[in-house]
Amino acid sequence: MALLKINLNDPLMKAIKAVNSIGGKSLTDEDLKKQRSAMELAGKLAAPTGGVTVEAFTTGDISCEWVKPDLAHNPQYIILYAHGGGYTCGGLGYARILAAKLAVSTGFSVVSFEYRLAPEYQYPAPLEDAMKVWSYLMDKGYGAKQVIFAGDSAGGNLVLCMTRKLLEEKQLTPRCVLLFSPWTDMTATASSYEACKEKDPILTKDYVIGVRDAYIGKDANPAEEIYSPLNGSFVGFPPTYIMVGKNEILLDDSISLQKKMHKAGCNAVIDIEKDGWHVYQQMPLPLANRAMKRLSDYLSNLIYM
Repeated sequence: MALLKINLNDPLMKAIKAVNSIGGKSLTDEDLKKQRSAMELAGKLAAPTGGVTVEAFTTGDISCEWVKPDLAHNPQYIILYAHGGGYTCGGLGYARILAAKLAVSTGFSVVSFEYRLAPEYQYPAPLEDAMKVWSYLMDKGYGAKQVIFAGDSAGGNLVLCMTRKLLEEKQLTPRCVLLFSPWTDMTATASSYEACKEKDPILTKDYVIGVRDAYIGKDANPAEEIYSPLNGSFVGFPPTYIMVGKNEILLDDSISLQKKMHKAGCNAVIDIEKDGWHVYQQMPLPLANRAMKRLSDYLSNLIYM
């Protein structure tokens, strides 16, 4: 499928596009209301309705879901999944799109969670919430190597920050990390911002800067590794699988990440979809289905071979 054949008037594509369509570099209450409503609509339109069982639970004050495949379920491994949305949008309904796809394609149970959102809650609130869910799984008796981290866009940023925090605290890390179009560099200076600005059907640089400022504050230095994991160390990182579209402005975030991981001795694989865009795996398309099959094959080779 060629990128030019994307139907931008498809209700799901319009809903996802609306989430990432700030006109300026600030978030108003009206912006947030529209974006969060659009994200809930995207969840309703795209989340698979069959093949999984969904169970709600809470840990502390964090709302979570178990998403379990109905067939070929292997309960030995758990995927801890962090949704995207620029740290300003998203909930369990939106997370269920990829959570369900991950469960069906891998056979593993997936845990998703509602971390606190900016601008009401800035860094490090989402990271604190994510670490609480990790602790919940550890307290339930799962070993670190039974847990797989996964995240898309801002969620990719979050699971990278989680992994680094575990390493810094000399704790065990997950079995591997799965990333969909991860946001690794908050400086928004990579060349793909310019090279792909006319091709990217989802993201704009203004959107990235707007949600970044909402999340870390305008006075923070976005280059600091606590915000931009690309600028930190990857020594000791678990195996990492990175999926990205060739037509998105965050392309260089993934390419640079894989290069830095390789230099640090990390087993990092990058999957660049020539016809893909930002988190294209969300869409109910053959292109997305093939991507989930490649991800499943990667996990099978990593875990079972």
